[in-house]
Amino acid sequence: MENVRENKMGTAPVPSLLIKMALPMMVSMLMLAVYNIVDSIFVSRISENALTAVSLVYPFQMLFNSVAVGTAVGVNSLIARRLGEKRQQAADEAATTGQFLALVSGLVFMAAYGLFPRQLMSLFADDPEILDHATTYLRLCGGLCGFVFMAVMSEKILQATGSTVRSMMVQIVGAVFNIVFDPILIFGLCGFPKMGVAGAAIATVGGQVASMILGFVYMRRKDNLVSLKVKGFKPKAAVIGDIYKVGLPSIVMQAIGSVTTFALNKILYLFTPTAVSVLGVYFKLQSFVFMPVFGLNSGAMPIMGYNYGARNKARLMQALKCGVIYAFTIMIIGLAIFQIFPKQLLMMFDASEHMLEIGVPALRTISICFPFAAVGIMLGCLFQAVGQGVYSMFNSLCRQIFAIIPLAYLLAMTVGLKAVWAAFPLAEIVALTVCGILLRRTYIRFIKPLDAPKGSEA
Repeated sequence: MENVRENKMGTAPVPSLLIKMALPMMVSMLMLAVYNIVDSIFVSRISENALTAVSLVYPFQMLFNSVAVGTAVGVNSLIARRLGEKRQQAADEAATTGQFLALVSGLVFMAAYGLFPRQLMSLFADDPEILDHATTYLRLCGGLCGFVFMAVMSEKILQATGSTVRSMMVQIVGAVFNIVFDPILIFGLCGFPKMGVAGAAIATVGGQVASMILGFVYMRRKDNLVSLKVKGFKPKAAVIGDIYKVGLPSIVMQAIGSVTTFALNKILYLFTPTAVSVLGVYFKLQSFVFMPVFGLNSGAMPIMGYNYGARNKARLMQALKCGVIYAFTIMIIGLAIFQIFPKQLLMMFDASEHMLEIGVPALRTISICFPFAAVGIMLGCLFQAVGQGVYSMFNSLCRQIFAIIPLAYLLAMTVGLKAVWAAFPLAEIVALTVCGILLRRTYIRFIKPLDAPKGSEA
């Protein structure tokens, strides 16, 4: 029975398999986008300063999420490859090691954010009201972030085995909890005290706890294709190394996003705090476009990883082709929405005239990058699936450190605020060019040799 479930990634028609694998993850990612945006919508009703504060905390959240997701991506890739190679014990060991790493990483971030929230936020905000809101939000969301580490790891382990519906449910239960309790705790409804920004943070953490609990329940089910072997477990350097061979580049790749957002917030704050709010709103809005593509990415990775492990080149490349087509289509739809309805999107956040003046051209300019990003995301999935996550990391470095930050600073200093947003599409073009070069190298070194019989490569 176990082999039948494993083999669907090696035998089912790829176009329909990818949809079946990705659709639950796309739905769960959309739910994640909903609760992210609902959080900011409710916070914006407190004040624009509260929205700015949450926007300033966002890169700190990105940082611990990057470690949680990146480590889990490494575990996901390793489990999928070991299942493709029919190495069940090694797959179980990877899953158990993943949860151990999630626990340790979570404790480190909880200590840092729980003990020094005001010192960290004072690096980016000098307005007393903004600083107070930001400190409160970071102390709660960051000081209790260990739950998200465990939840994300369970979710990615379930994905690696093809259990995408269960993985979807892990995310959905957290999103629903957050959506329901956000207004209750922020505004003091149903007998709860009015907590403001603190209420938004508590609702977020509560959703993460709910996701973690459900993830553990699913992981203990007997029909799960991998098992956690806690009794007698000892972490092995070789397994940790295999996880971080893909996971570390993924961590760096996503942490780079935090560095980029830190830098952009600094640049935008020089003009007006409202510009920081616009950037924060953009990140919430673009999640409706990017999250489905990331869900597609999550569905494609185990298919690619399994078939790479099984040395099935045709199915590996077909999964890539289908993924690019689906992702590009989603991004084109997103581009059209951002171009046609930028004012309506911003008004969901109770935007002032000043915010509309800055935000409308910002959304239209930034969204030009969407189609280019679609191709880059799916190529990054291929790099990770074949165990070469360092290529994805290098591509992200080119996009966000070597391109977007210098371009944004240069445009800000020479042209002004309206030109800063053009750094996004320009950086994406740079990244896609680099991606093409890395794709050729990946194909020659790792994919083309799959045509040869196992053990016959030079």
